[in-house]
Amino acid sequence: MNTTTAAPEGEASLTNVFMVGMMGCGKSAIGRKIAENLSLTFIDTDELIVKEAGRSISEIFATEGEVGFRQRERQALESLQGTSGQVIATGGGIVLASENRATLKSLGYGIWLTASVDKLLFRISLNRERPLMQTANPREALVALLEKREALYTEVVEMVVDTSDLTVCETVHGLVECINYHFACKL
Repeated sequence: MNTTTAAPEGEASLTNVFMVGMMGCGKSAIGRKIAENLSLTFIDTDELIVKEAGRSISEIFATEGEVGFRQRERQALESLQGTSGQVIATGGGIVLASENRATLKSLGYGIWLTASVDKLLFRISLNRERPLMQTANPREALVALLEKREALYTEVVEMVVDTSDLTVCETVHGLVECINYHFACKL
């Protein structure tokens, strides 16, 4: 079983990998496989929130609104500070708060997974549990979210990967190679 370890006191952890991007870009599926390949612990901030709240994300949005969810998201992210040996999949809007962006940058190596709007819409349509997509025009909502977040994703990452035409396996293979290279150069 993989365990998460704390970084030495006073030393920033550069041994985590975190992924940001829009819903449907593959952060959780790809992150799990990367963690398996690198023998690291997989963490999904949305799963941390659900576990702590004892409710689904849709239920949190329904009872606490987006503001309540974002507060829980910030707390989940803060709980990861000072750790190492993890692959972290984040929620799509985690970059909206400046304090979250600072925390992300302190966690380790950042990857922004992108995909075309059409590909994202297709993937999102397979999961009806997306509160921010419960709208009359999902395409318009998705484009608006993406426009609001693109610069923020760019701010926190070292690498951008378009997953539109890649399988999970292809993406994982390429990212494992890049991550290994990145950390080998840090030694």
